[in-house]
Amino acid sequence: MYKKFLLITFLFVAGVSNAQTFRIQIASQLNENALDGRLLLLISKNNSKEPRFQISDATNTQMVFGKDIENWHSGSSQIMSEEAFGYPIERISNIPAGDYYVQVLLHKYETFKLKTGHTVKLPMDRGEGQHWNQAPGNIYSTPVKIYIDPKASNEISITIDKIIPPIKEPDDTKYIKHIKIQSKLLTEFWGRPMFIGAHVLLPEGFDSHLTVKYPLAIFHGHFPTDFGGFRTTMPDPKLIPDTNDRFRITGYNIIQQQEAYDFYKQWTGPGFPRVIAVEIQHANPYYDDSYAVNSANLGPYGDAITYELIPEIEKHFRGIGQGWARFLYGGSTGGWEALAAQVFYPDEYNGSYAACPDPIDFRHYVTVDIYNDKNAYYVKSDFKTLQRPGHRNYLGHVSATLREMNHRELALGTKSRSGDQFDIWEAVFSPMDSDGYPKRIYDKYTGAIDTAVARYWRDNYDLTHIIKRDWPKFGDKLKGKIHIYVGDMDNYYLNNAVYTAEDMLKKLSNPSCHCEVTFGDRAEHCWNGDPTLPNYITRLRYNQMFIKKWAEEIKTRAPKNADLKSWRY
Repeated sequence: MYKKFLLITFLFVAGVSNAQTFRIQIASQLNENALDGRLLLLISKNNSKEPRFQISDATNTQMVFGKDIENWHSGSSQIMSEEAFGYPIERISNIPAGDYYVQVLLHKYETFKLKTGHTVKLPMDRGEGQHWNQAPGNIYSTPVKIYIDPKASNEISITIDKIIPPIKEPDDTKYIKHIKIQSKLLTEFWGRPMFIGAHVLLPEGFDSHLTVKYPLAIFHGHFPTDFGGFRTTMPDPKLIPDTNDRFRITGYNIIQQQEAYDFYKQWTGPGFPRVIAVEIQHANPYYDDSYAVNSANLGPYGDAITYELIPEIEKHFRGIGQGWARFLYGGSTGGWEALAAQVFYPDEYNGSYAACPDPIDFRHYVTVDIYNDKNAYYVKSDFKTLQRPGHRNYLGHVSATLREMNHRELALGTKSRSGDQFDIWEAVFSPMDSDGYPKRIYDKYTGAIDTAVARYWRDNYDLTHIIKRDWPKFGDKLKGKIHIYVGDMDNYYLNNAVYTAEDMLKKLSNPSCHCEVTFGDRAEHCWNGDPTLPNYITRLRYNQMFIKKWAEEIKTRAPKNADLKSWRY
């Protein structure tokens, strides 16, 4: 139980009715000045975790209310009242009266003067992978239990008294190294030094085979704190088994450690292809990664990764350094990135293994057809209005709608600044608006779709449309390189886009695509194409599965005189 009740005072305001508000100040010891950001009021019915860790799309989410803040100085206060937009309850006055645990957090923004001439305020990633509730430097209050009556005429005062500490960079080990470079391209776009990096898993025998140069296996995905799924020691015998609600099993934490240790044994054992495996770190002011393409709002991340970072990795760690000796794989966001980078840079990569990819056909943007639907949130008819589903389980039971998921993001940040899924799609795929922020694909509150923005999305980032449109130009370079895997009960309905993509790929000719598209029966999100194993195992075996698969396929796609032997010791 939190005991800092002295932080709470009740100030009764004469002449004000039905207007309970929250007055927020910063403790003097924090010495914070001229702050910009998103001020979040977090309210929870329980104290199982701090309220800041209880906001989600799930049915058990707690409440958040948000307000943009500019130039806030210590000694002054901010008022949170009816103008603050909330999720899942929209306004403070609609909170049911009762006892709650209350917390406040300021997600700090920095000022960027873009190459375009625009000035924008955004949350720079600080090593946490764009998580507002964990971002170092963000300030927040100790949770306190209070009675809220939104119809009462009083003001609740809360003091912000804590700051999130910095995150330590991972250490190098025998097998895992870390590299970071300042990108000239991204620095020019953002108007300040910008860095990208990677966690590098070196092959067994790297230090003893000094003349060997290695292929590069590029594992795309969300922000990695270190190279994931690799463990040189057996599972911790003292680890208490957890309960995983998604997979309906107990002890998933132990399974994960065992899989990571098993991968280490395979990686270092006989017969495993000796390649360099990398997880790229490209968090940015909008999200935990850039989607590995060039974007009007994020800048030239595709070029920075392909032409700056990857050559530096290959130079530093003895990579072969040619397009035929690089391949891409990943799931979800990483699945989309693996396919997109292959499509946009057909000469630079020689294979794409995309599992459960984010929407690769915007006629199925989750459950919206952005080209033909008028509204992203509702299916409307003469006598009925139905909310579109956004998340389901393997049985099809819906736990969140698109409206709810987007309104959560709107509470967390305006102007595509929530750091979450729909906002990053908007930031990557949309043109820049006149204010320097991404142009909305649809009204974030109402769901009304902007058809002009939809056309821009189609022409620049709809991978199904682009592959079909440009096949006469690059078909010879992509044939045999496209592999897509998805469960037919993907939690986010991502299989729907793959269905239409498959239909298109089958019809390609001159040359034929020779593509692979596979669906998993009742498999949920992040199924990677192995029908012999449950989803909770396959999602942990991306490295084992795709590195070995590519090492065999490359024998049919490598140029003449390519070195296919020295790295197979």
